Parts: sequence; C-alpha cells; structure tokens
Amino acid sequence: MDVVIADRIQFAFTVMFHYLFPITTIGLAPFVALYTIEGARGDAEAERAAAFWTKIFAINFAIGVVTGIPLEFQFGTNWAIFSATTGSVIGQPLAMEGVYAFFLESIFLGVLLYGKGRVAPGLHAASAVCVWIGSWLSAFFIVATNAWMQHPVGYTIAAHGRIELTSLPAVLLSPFAWWQFVHVLCGALVAGGFVVAGIGAYYLLSNRELALGRRFVDAGVIVALVFSVLTVFPTGDRNSANVTQYQPVKLAAMEGLFSTEKGAPIAILGMPDTQTRTLIDPIFVPDVLSFLAYGNFRANVNGLDAYAAQLWPPVELTYYAYHVMVGLGTIFVAIAVLAALLLRGGRLFRTPGVLWLLLLGMPFPYIASEAGWVTSEVGRQPWIVYGLMRTSAGISPTVVSGEVIFTLIGFAGMYFLLGVLFLYLVLREIAVGP
Repeated sequence: MDVVIADRIQFAFTVMFHYLFPITTIGLAPFVALYTIEGARGDAEAERAAAFWTKIFAINFAIGVVTGIPLEFQFGTNWAIFSATTGSVIGQPLAMEGVYAFFLESIFLGVLLYGKGRVAPGLHAASAVCVWIGSWLSAFFIVATNAWMQHPVGYTIAAHGRIELTSLPAVLLSPFAWWQFVHVLCGALVAGGFVVAGIGAYYLLSNRELALGRRFVDAGVIVALVFSVLTVFPTGDRNSANVTQYQPVKLAAMEGLFSTEKGAPIAILGMPDTQTRTLIDPIFVPDVLSFLAYGNFRANVNGLDAYAAQLWPPVELTYYAYHVMVGLGTIFVAIAVLAALLLRGGRLFRTPGVLWLLLLGMPFPYIASEAGWVTSEVGRQPWIVYGLMRTSAGISPTVVSGEVIFTLIGFAGMYFLLGVLFLYLVLREIAVGP
C-alpha cells in the first residue's frame, strides 16, 4: 500500500472514532449546565438530572481524551513535513485549545464531579457553565485550525518555503471558520437533543423515571428541532456558499456534476460513475443547484470537466458522504417537527411509535456528523492545505507503509476495547437511571 494512503487511512480511522465523543460532550454540555443551575435553585428533580447527565458527560470526556492523544502524535510521526511547514500557523489555535479550552473544561469538570457539598452551590453551578464554555471553546479552536487548512488566510510563505503566520485574528475571525464552527456546533446539538430525548423516551417506554423521562423528551425534542433547522439554514447554506466560492471542484464532486451547465440541476439520488462521467439512474430537480449556488436559476455552475482530473477529490466518497449528511439532516427535521407537534397537550408521551423513533434515532446524528466531516476532508483532496500544499507532500519521509499499517491494527484493537468499555459504562448508567 502507498504510504500516503496508509497515513490517510490511519488518521481517518483515529479521528473519526475520537470525534464520536466530542460530539456528545459538545451536545450535552448545555443540558448539564442548565440542569445544574436549576438544581442549585432548589429543583430536586433537576438536581438528579444534572448528576445523571454529568456522569454520561464525564465518561465521554474521558474516552475522548484517551482517543484524542494519538492524533496529536500523528502530526509528528506521520505528517512531519506538514507540521514543519505549517506549524507556525496551526500551532497557535491548537496550543490555545489546550491552554484556554481543555484546561478550563477538565479543571471545572473535576469541581462539577467532586465538588457537590464541598463548594458553595453557586460555585458548583458556575463550574458546569465553565465546562460548557470549555467544551465549545475547544471545538472552536479545533475547527478554526481545520478551516485554515480549507481556506488559508493570515499567512505568508517565507523564502525557505515555510508557511508563517502573519495575523492570528485573520485565522480566528475568518468567516469560513465561524460558519464552519456554528455548523459543527449545531450538528452536535442535534445529537445532544436526540440523545436526551431518546433516553427520556426509553424511560417512558419502560414505564420508569416517568417525570424525568417527560422532562428529557421535552427538552431534547425542542433542542433537536431548533438546531436541526439551523443546521440546514443558515449554517449549512453559508458553508455551501463558502465551498462554492473557494472550493468549486468540491461542490461539483458533492453534487455529482460532471459537466458544466447553465441551470444546473440538483441530484436527489444517483450513483456517480467516474469512468463514463455520468450519474447512473439520477433523480434531478432542474435548475435548483444554480439557484442554491448563485441565487439565479440560470447561473452557470462549473462541473468537474472544468478542472484537471488530478485536482478532483475522490468523487464517489465525497458525493455519497454529502448525500448521507443531507438526507439524514432532512429526516431529523421531519422527526423533530412531528415530535414537537405532538408535545402540545402532552400527546407525545402517549404515542409509543414516535417515542420509538426518538429512541432508535439516537445514533443517526453521529452518522450525519461523521458524513459531514468526510465530505469536508475528502472533498478537500488532493490538498492538505487548500491550494498551498498537497497531501502527498506532507508525509513523514522516513515512515513506511508497513509501520503505519502495523500501528493501525494496534489502534483498531485498542479502540475496540475502549468502545466496549464505553458502551458498558454508559449503558450501566442508563440502566441504573437518575
């Protein structure tokens, strides 16, 4: 196997497994904070809810830390040239994530877990808010780093070829970074909403913890509805606008548009065939892609034929990942709207079919989030820093594919055990209940 492919597979595996846990901490952090605040004000039921969700949060945080550490090392072991060339830029937000976000989150998580009865109720509630802020700050700095790789700004190229930072505010305040961040945030909150509603539905269907079950379903459905809509518009729309402006070849791959067209259609379904450069068995909606991309039903949209084939990303993977994300996002809106309508008058609590939908729907926001990142990262290829550095130029020259495959097998075994441990701990907490 080519070493570049091996490096990419290893990083993809480790980062996609790791990301499952930050999705949960980002999505659950506001629930933990708000229940803790309500508990500090004398709401005994909220106090029980806060203790329950804090345990779920802490398990996810711990596994997330363990699975995230190898990613940092891979920058040096597998991607040494990339790190040496871009370290002046990416090192800044990554260092800020550690100093300002991770430490804030981890220190106050300790207070939240062990400070009950040992610190003042106000400080205990404030620690939950600090954990919330820390988890979202951590997400911002990581996304800002990735957004710079998608759309590099605030840099100069030195005489020796290194990419050097000239403006940290340009990197952190880039509109590309902020729209990407709020889209990621909304996706995680959709997951958090479905998890809270799903576990609440489980308790209602099991005829136990009925008061808290109703409370969880109520809060989770509202959050899922609001952020499912926001994930589509404006955050999804603005991310697509940035892709259209700065990465038009990715847009063509996402939509399976092989030929440049005026009044380009949007493909609801279809299977891209790069050999014949067509979509097999497509279902098109005429002119809609032109309108979504440029606000004009007859606008010209560049297809893949407008770019050299060596600049194409892996078309099939980009296309399918994007359509999985969009398809699931549409389903989330539909489920959340239905559940919200049934909440009026408390009918949802007496509708087992929809409660089952909420329960069984819990894994799918994670799939949608992972598919979104596959779209973003695979669609960026062949660039590791878009337009500046190819992925093949960023690897470590002294690492061979056999070493990468060997360590990948080790990661797979270790992460399998961690996954089993995680499921055991979380399912045990759910079984015990609040």
